[in-house]
Amino acid sequence: MSGSHRAPRGGGRAAAREARRQQSRRRNQMIGAGAAVLVLLGGGGIAAVNAFGGDDSPGDAKAGNPDDTKGGDKDQLADAKVLIDGPAAKSLSATGSWAVATTADGSSAPDKSFVCQVQRFADPAGVRTWVRTFRNAATKDSAVQYVEVSNDTAAAAKSYSTITTWLSQCNTPQVRLVASYTTQGLGDRGLIAVFGQPTGSKSSKFRTVSVTTAGQATMVLEHDTTGGTPPKPDAVLATASAGLKRICAETGANCGTGTLAAKPGLLPSTEAAGFMAPIDLPVLASIDKPWVSVPGEVRSGTLCEKIDLKKAKATKYKTQTYVVPEAQAPTEFGLDATVAKFASPAAASAFVLQIRKNVDGCAKTTSTATVKSTGTLALSTVKGEAWKATYDTGGGKVFTFRIGIAGAGDRAVYLLYPVLKNLDITDSAFTEILGRAAERSATFK
Repeated sequence: MSGSHRAPRGGGRAAAREARRQQSRRRNQMIGAGAAVLVLLGGGGIAAVNAFGGDDSPGDAKAGNPDDTKGGDKDQLADAKVLIDGPAAKSLSATGSWAVATTADGSSAPDKSFVCQVQRFADPAGVRTWVRTFRNAATKDSAVQYVEVSNDTAAAAKSYSTITTWLSQCNTPQVRLVASYTTQGLGDRGLIAVFGQPTGSKSSKFRTVSVTTAGQATMVLEHDTTGGTPPKPDAVLATASAGLKRICAETGANCGTGTLAAKPGLLPSTEAAGFMAPIDLPVLASIDKPWVSVPGEVRSGTLCEKIDLKKAKATKYKTQTYVVPEAQAPTEFGLDATVAKFASPAAASAFVLQIRKNVDGCAKTTSTATVKSTGTLALSTVKGEAWKATYDTGGGKVFTFRIGIAGAGDRAVYLLYPVLKNLDITDSAFTEILGRAAERSATFK
């Protein structure tokens, strides 16, 4: 491989930026013409949703008229009494009491009830929808329960897949995924995702979201809190279970078997196999637009890494570049992620160890370099290190980069991020990204 990051580079990023603009213009033109938007659903299904409402309008079955249904049990969950009440929400927090703030049916439900929601209904052809919001006066926390009833279990499964796709492809500004789990003993299927949005130097607003299904019903439960660290999933898991049991008691659906649990697990992604989703990337105070990814160029790194994947006998490697096309940022802004696969875990580990040695010792071998280790990963399946490297190339030109390398099984992950004015991220955030990139690499083939 050739090329290095000795100086900012911008041609590829500029092209990627323009390509995304063109895609956006084409999409807007299609919607402007009243075209139907094709929504890819999990499991391979595709639903056509009119761009101007169509099946999503208050006059359809979602308005709460059971006579508009085309199958299934049209009377299922016809009364709001099946929803969680204030006492049932107690498990969300040990402090204060919860009270119901609003209750809406399909005709009065807002367009967006929970984080990352793309459209009013996940199943526009379904039977009915309920939305109930809660407030805790003592903690100032809030919560929402969203229940959607489909015509049959297959449609409910597609509704579940649609919602999980919304979460995994979330492009809400200043919001990122900080943790995710798969649930056991909760309905037919389920997951929990925790999203963070910075509100200060040491505080963030966290949205913990549970999505699950039971028979014809799909339920979303979101709990919004503020704090310095992401909340554990336990409170939402327990409350979601209580809410689902009410649904199952009325419908006779399966509420899940076995011990109730939430285990770390990645949200599904439609990005290139083995790479992070844009929602995995950090929030920057000066950037209020979403990240996007485009194919990138595999490079040899800066002056320190001395990466040579061919010499290291990697069997396959690829780079994705993450940029923010709509942001007012220099063309060199962005993050490069390279995933390399090796013949064995030992070969991948040896490669990672060599790169770590190269960067750790770079200040001694390269007089223009100043290198500081900013974090390490020492997990059961992932090991790696992150640095901040500064190069003084003379003539007043100084370039700074965040560098990360990690090994996970037979794969190695390399990250490179140019540090620009008002566009840096914290040491801990970069290390977290490195860990997430290593986890995502499991699907790289």
